[in-house]
Amino acid sequence: MKEKSIDLLNNAIGDELAAINQYMYFHFHCDDQGYDLLGTLFKKTAIEEMRHVESIADRILFLKGDIVMEPSQKVHYISDIKEMLAFAAGKEENAIRMYNDFANQCAQNLDSVTKRLFEDIVIDEERHFDQFDSEIDNLDRFGDRYLALQSIERSKTRSAMP
Repeated sequence: MKEKSIDLLNNAIGDELAAINQYMYFHFHCDDQGYDLLGTLFKKTAIEEMRHVESIADRILFLKGDIVMEPSQKVHYISDIKEMLAFAAGKEENAIRMYNDFANQCAQNLDSVTKRLFEDIVIDEERHFDQFDSEIDNLDRFGDRYLALQSIERSKTRSAMP
């Protein structure tokens, strides 16, 4: 039981680390382009993914395993905002499927605590997906005007600073 759970937990850490790196990359590009709202969304999501890593690592250590701190994927270099959001939404959809599968495997292995951890993370991942999906909807409905409003708002804020 313990070894299988540790393997699943380390797989989860790899995916979370990949998400953190990807979302921070997106945050940097959104911030650079003046899209503070989207940049903040990516940054906050990356921070939540960091919290997942911490919870997962705590569980691995409790099970007397070792934490493997290797991202499962390299960063995808995307600078188009809509492509970023679509990529992030897809990443969250994959995470939801993965964590549900991992929770089911833990149930079969009679590890209810790790199962519950994965189920709790699914809740966050579903919220992340919904946030990215909502931003895609905003871009579809309002187009470049949606992005322009973010840049204009940033310009106003910066020009008001001493």
